[in-house]
Amino acid sequence: MHTTYLFGLLVFLIICSAFFSSSETSMLSLNRYRLRHLDRQGHRGARRATRLLERPDRLLGTILVGNNIVNILAASIATVLAVNIWGEAGIAVATAVLTVVVLIFGEITPKTLAALRPELVAFPASHVLLMLQRLLYPVVWTTSAISNVLLRLLGIDPAQRHGEHLSTEELRSVVREAGSSLSPSRQNMLLGVLDLEMIRVDDIMVPRHEVQGIDLDDSLEHISEQLRNTPYTRLPVYRGDINQIEGVVHMRQVASLLTNNQLSKDTLLSACRPPYFVPESTPLSVQLLNFKQHKRRIAIVVDEYGDVTGVVTLEDILAEIVGELSPPSPGEPEEIHPQADGSYIIEGSTNLRELNRQLDWELPCDGPKTLNGLITEALESIPESSVCLQIGDYRLEILDAAGNRVSRARAWRASQQSAQTLDQ
Repeated sequence: MHTTYLFGLLVFLIICSAFFSSSETSMLSLNRYRLRHLDRQGHRGARRATRLLERPDRLLGTILVGNNIVNILAASIATVLAVNIWGEAGIAVATAVLTVVVLIFGEITPKTLAALRPELVAFPASHVLLMLQRLLYPVVWTTSAISNVLLRLLGIDPAQRHGEHLSTEELRSVVREAGSSLSPSRQNMLLGVLDLEMIRVDDIMVPRHEVQGIDLDDSLEHISEQLRNTPYTRLPVYRGDINQIEGVVHMRQVASLLTNNQLSKDTLLSACRPPYFVPESTPLSVQLLNFKQHKRRIAIVVDEYGDVTGVVTLEDILAEIVGELSPPSPGEPEEIHPQADGSYIIEGSTNLRELNRQLDWELPCDGPKTLNGLITEALESIPESSVCLQIGDYRLEILDAAGNRVSRARAWRASQQSAQTLDQ
């Protein structure tokens, strides 16, 4: 009966060892952001865990004190049992057997379970840990005080606890690793929002030579025809040159003028809003707030000399977050033409960011904004036809060069082409 009692007590102590081991791992493996969320929602287990984690020194002290007491008692009882059964040789047997049993049942298995399912273990265990913390408070306080003194001797102040703040890159990693909890579309939108701080206005603006506007030096008939056929809701109005911009007109403002044949250059100017200028180096995150503050949807982008370099709209910024908001116009030419061999024939004026987005490529876009600019910068000269070059993992072949720019180029990923060659 005595032996049976001791054996039952030994099993109980091993279970207690497993409890302390799993509690330690689970409490330290909890997702702090999810824990705060559950705490705000009133989850009792999360609230208890939060209280315990406010003082990690006392939490670890409680767990380690309890675990050491349990393991020492288990070792003593196992030794007594082994000596009663095998005599003095039982000491070696007890050491070997108990080591294996504690490792498997008291350490590895419970800690693995706690690491995989921390909330499943931590929330119920927090209730017991709080009671043990009160019960063992004198011992825990003493051991924690001694430990804190030793830490201060090492130059570490236990009172200074750095809050957990995620950087932008860390947030990106969290979003990318969200897995099935976020749909691909929501994942891309969140990444788009985080990228706004890295992208400048001149990265997404409509360049100056592509801006469609109303030139007041044109005839009234031409201006009227242009207003009737434009696909845009807002147009810049200038005189002779876009640097001499007079304002921005909304089609809603001139619709009645066109309908009633009351359109004139003076009435057109009176319907314009003053132009809103922004520097080309403005981050998109800042420009988005500026649009909201100024109640604007279109801005004229200027360089350091005050010259107009392009136009940016609210829709352009939103497209960086959610993707293109509207399909391309029927008359708008395609800039990227897929080929049967896996390569692409690309117009030289294609924006690099748009190219990377459509093809899921990683061409450098921190310098030149277009494919023509990228090729010209890499060659450091005005390119000619039939010239080939490689930029990173991408190979480019110039097909047409008109004047001082690349009109068309063939591009492909070198690794992809090699894989296709091996398959053939």
